[in-house]
Amino acid sequence: MRRLGSPAGRRLVAGIPLAWLAVLFLAPFLIVLKISFSQMRLAVPPYAPLFGWRHGLPVPELHLSNYAFLLTDPLYASALLYSLKVAAVSTCVCLLLGYPMAYAIARSSPSRRTVLLMLVMLPFWTSFLLRVYAWIGLLQNDGIINNALLYLGVIHRPLVMLQTDFSVYIGIVYSYLPFMVLPLYANLEKHDPALLEAAADLGARPVARFLRITLPQSVHGIAAGALLVFIPAIGEYVIPSLLGRTDQLMIGRVLSDEFFENRDWPLASAVAIVMLLLLVVPITLLQRSERREMEARG
Repeated sequence: MRRLGSPAGRRLVAGIPLAWLAVLFLAPFLIVLKISFSQMRLAVPPYAPLFGWRHGLPVPELHLSNYAFLLTDPLYASALLYSLKVAAVSTCVCLLLGYPMAYAIARSSPSRRTVLLMLVMLPFWTSFLLRVYAWIGLLQNDGIINNALLYLGVIHRPLVMLQTDFSVYIGIVYSYLPFMVLPLYANLEKHDPALLEAAADLGARPVARFLRITLPQSVHGIAAGALLVFIPAIGEYVIPSLLGRTDQLMIGRVLSDEFFENRDWPLASAVAIVMLLLLVVPITLLQRSERREMEARG
C-alpha cells in the first residue's frame, strides 16, 4: 500500500487506464483520422496511402476532398440534422419520463428502492436486438396495439406506426431510458431533505420547493443523463434500421453504408471524425463550465 501511495505508484495506477484508453481509443482514432485524409481506390485496403515517394523521400499526400464533399452533398447534411433532431427529442422525452421515476426511487424506502432499481435494470437482462424486434410485433399494422384498439372500438382502421419517426422515438426512449434514470437517481439520492423541510417551514409551496431547491441541485444529474442518452442516440443504427423510415437515414446508417456497401473508407472516416467533433466539443465545454462552477464555490 505504501508503494502505491508513492509518486511512482500513483503514476502506475493512473497509467494503466491511460494506456487502456490509448490502445482502445486513441490508436483507432488516429487510424480513422489518417484514412479520412486519403482517397478511395479499388485495392486492399480500399484507400490510397497517405505518403508517397518523390526523389527517394516520403511526401505526405493529404486530401481535404472528403470533408469538402460532406459540406456540399445534401445527403449527409440531411442525415446529420435528422440524427440531431431524433437524438434531441428522444433525450427530452427520456428526461420528462426519467426524472419522475428517479425522484420516486430516491424518495422511496431503502427496501423498495432496491426493487425499483432492479426493475429499471431488468430490460438489460434481455438482448437489445430482441427488445427492438419485439416493438415490430407491437407497432405493425396487425400488431398487438392495433388489434387491441380495433377490438375496443377506439379506431376503425389500423394506425401506421411502424417505419415512422414515432416508432424510432419509441424504440430509442425505451432502450435508453435507464441511462437517464440512473444518473438522476444517483444525484437525487444525495440531496439533503432538510432543505425542503426548511423551505416548507418558511411557507414555500411544493412547486416552489422543487424549482428553487431540487431542480437546481439536480442539474449535474440531468446533464450526465442527457449526455448518456444523446451521444449513443445520435449514432444509433439498429433502431432506425428496424423501426424507422426508409426515405430518411440517420447518420449511423449512412456511415455503415459507406464502409460496407460503397467501400468508401476515406469518406466514411471523414463522417466519423465530424460526428466525433460534434460530440466532443459540447462535452468539453460542459466540463469546463462545471469545473469553473466548482472552483467558484470552493
